[in-house]
Amino acid sequence: MVVVELWERVLHQRGAHSRLCVAGGRVLVHERHSRLVCLDAADGSPGWDVPLGTWPRALVVAGDRVLALPQDRPVLSCFALASGALLWQAELARCSGHLTVLDGVVLTGGWRGYTAPAAFALADGRPLWRAPAPVRTELPAAWAGGLLLGDGTRAWLLDPRTGRETASWLLPLPLAGADSGTVFTVLDEDRCAAVCGSRSVVVLSRTGRAVEVLRPQRNALLGGAPLRADGLLWLRERRCGGGGGWVGVDPLDGTPRQRVAVRERPVTAGVVGTPTGVAVALEDGALLRVPGQELPGAPAGPAGPARRTGHRERIGHRVAAVHPLGPGRLLAVTRNSLRAWQL
Repeated sequence: MVVVELWERVLHQRGAHSRLCVAGGRVLVHERHSRLVCLDAADGSPGWDVPLGTWPRALVVAGDRVLALPQDRPVLSCFALASGALLWQAELARCSGHLTVLDGVVLTGGWRGYTAPAAFALADGRPLWRAPAPVRTELPAAWAGGLLLGDGTRAWLLDPRTGRETASWLLPLPLAGADSGTVFTVLDEDRCAAVCGSRSVVVLSRTGRAVEVLRPQRNALLGGAPLRADGLLWLRERRCGGGGGWVGVDPLDGTPRQRVAVRERPVTAGVVGTPTGVAVALEDGALLRVPGQELPGAPAGPAGPARRTGHRERIGHRVAAVHPLGPGRLLAVTRNSLRAWQL
């Protein structure tokens, strides 16, 4: 089945330099080096367009609000999702980064250890608390009723209203960091996964504060959070010789079930679920649609699951990342534009 292009939005800057967020039938994207734009996810039509500043360190949609932190100004801005109206701004310490929202609380700070984590009220930007000293953490995740932070071989949970630590975990290997990207993947209310070291996936459990190490992976992994699609956890592999791939593993024990391996070109960021499996993209602009996962319990064989490359189609000259855009749809970040496709 041939993919059908739905719309295209020229960004007037390199696609890889644009931060975006998909939520509530809308696409929020930074473009023209200084603007934040809201697009209709169905047809790409612009809803509103506001000045923001240079590339955002963070961009988050929380309910009916949009939070953005530009790189050139230490100011956290909150906009109305429906209209783009500026609701409030909060001054931050220089080089602040990271944004996570939970239960009406906005947490920022801790990026590269430059600043102390600080919390603000989502409703009006009122300061709630600030840590007494700078803390280095990967991008926090909302999980288990708290905010999960991590650095090196330690992860810890904060109460969003007070900043008090309520739980902690000692990891067997350091977290595979992602700088401003996510490292934690919430599996359910009790389990949260992350890549540690070069080949391991660990699962934190809220019950008993246990850390489970899943089956080690055969190939080295890139940093960043595992992605969920087609019932599997997808891990991006680091390969020699310019190629790349993704491996889909069972979220219960880490057993490989699917592998997408490409020798000639690296794969991009992102795995998107389709009605018949998953789709991944290559940096040269090719889209690979891969059939659904093998049945649970199916033998993987001595060399692991079969490598599948699926059906290949071109969706751009260069692709930096792909994102899910709703059932059966995909959003590709290309060389200088966003392009939406029906799968």
